This record gives sequence, C-alpha cells and structure tokens, in this order.
Amino acid sequence: MNTVVPNRPKSRSIAHDLVDALGDRIRDGRLNAGDKLPAEVAIMKEFGVSRTVVREAISRLQTSGWVTTRHGIGTFVLGLGDAAPFRIAPEQLATLRDVIAVLELRMGIETEAAALAAMRRTEQNLADLRQALDAVSAAIEAGLDAVGPDFQFHLEIARATQNLHFVDLMGSLGASIIPRARLQTDPTMTDERRDYLRRVNAEHESILSAIATQDSDAARAAMRTHLANSKERRRRAQSTHAPWV
Repeated sequence: MNTVVPNRPKSRSIAHDLVDALGDRIRDGRLNAGDKLPAEVAIMKEFGVSRTVVREAISRLQTSGWVTTRHGIGTFVLGLGDAAPFRIAPEQLATLRDVIAVLELRMGIETEAAALAAMRRTEQNLADLRQALDAVSAAIEAGLDAVGPDFQFHLEIARATQNLHFVDLMGSLGASIIPRARLQTDPTMTDERRDYLRRVNAEHESILSAIATQDSDAARAAMRTHLANSKERRRRAQSTHAPWV
C-alpha cells in the first residue's frame, strides 16, 4: 500500500500531503480538466488514509478551485486554468519548516524586486519607504512587534518596481509572511528583543540606502542578506527557544 509522503514531518497534516499528491497529478497532466477523480475508496486504498482525510483533501482542492464535486456523480478536475489565485494558507505557515520555505520563496522574488526598485523608484516611492521604516522604528520603541510596518516596507519595495505583478503577489501573501508574525509566542518587549528588532531594521535601512542611490546590485545583495539572516534567525530560534525571534 502506497503512502503519500514516506518521510512526512509530524507537523504536516496527512490531508495536506494528499492535496499535494493529487495536485501533482493535475499539474503534470495525469489528471486533465474534465477527468473524474478516483472514488473515495480507491483513494483511501492507494494512499493508505481514512475517509475523513480524503474528504478534507478534496474540500481543500475545491476551495483552491482545482476540482468541483457534482453530488451523486463524483468529483471532477477543473484544470490549472481555473485554479484560484496564488496564496499561502495559514496552515502552510504553522511551523518553522513552513516559515523557512516561504523565506526561500521570498529570496527568489524580493531580491530581484529590490534591484528593480533601485532602477525605477520615484521620489514618492522613497518617501513611502522612509515612512514605513520610520513606522517600524516607532513601533519598536513603543514596545510593539512592528509586523505591520515591516510588511508595509516590503510591499512598498514591490510598488517601487513599477510592476504590478510584484505588488499583487506581495499583497496576496500578506503580513503573515513576516516570520515573527507566525512563530512569536511571547509579546513581552525586553531590552534583548528590542535590540534584536533594531538590528532587523538596520538591515531594512541598508536596503533603502541602496534603492535611494539606485545601486541595483547593492539593493539585490542587501535584500538577499536580510532574508538569509531571517532564515538563520529562525534556525537559532528553534535551538534556543527564543520566543521573540
């Protein structure tokens, strides 16, 4: 009997793995638009899962716009063209592994966004970026987590590319992509945590400086360094159990 993912991390749901497995079949053409999914019993047998798991997975595929169920007939593939806009669901940001995966995605997108922003930014873009970082600083000094203005800074970089696709993608991700928005468990502001947040904001300042001087290579490097540092901070947080990292 097959399993969905042989070495599935315990933190990851079986239904999520089944969604991935069925989604792969739609993406690679094994299941095409109009095809009927196997019956629940057949899926249960193939993947070694319960009926509840199958129904949860199909429900998620329906929500994403990949399939539709006709009661009394079966579940049919809608196809890639009918899929819902890209988004990262809350359950996909529940663990350290998930957060690091999103940071890796952001490194692929935001490093180039920063380079384009450096080439194309306007004076208004610079003013908006400055306002966002001032809001980060104010939040830190007020003892707040600064997640909102932190995300706003990254969104303003997307706007400075003058490419609406970057803006739409960042907007669809939302503030939950800021790692501490998902993993922070203790909101208490300590001197150590405040110093940590100041260091993070210093990385933002380096990015803004490169964008302001229209140095695309420096902007790309500064963003990559910032996101790579975020990955490392996540790993250290896991080993030290620092709740505010």
